[in-house]
Amino acid sequence: MQIGPLIAVAVIGIVAGWLASFIVGGGGLIKYLIWGVLGSVVGGLLLPAVGININTGTPLLDTILVATIGAVVLVFGARIIS
Repeated sequence: MQIGPLIAVAVIGIVAGWLASFIVGGGGLIKYLIWGVLGSVVGGLLLPAVGININTGTPLLDTILVATIGAVVLVFGARIIS
């Protein structure tokens, strides 16, 4: 197993979670990582299902935006449930 992809997922997750925290508030490094990584999965499933295609021309930026949107959806969902 290669460590590079895992580090990339962690960094993208932290950045996406950090950006989501500006939109919905709260968090710490671990929360950023968790919300960002889970958000990338949710965003990757949710956006195509509703017909949204993010294409900025930069794949890394696209990935971060999708993960951030997914993280925001997750945080809002968690707040509604609790």
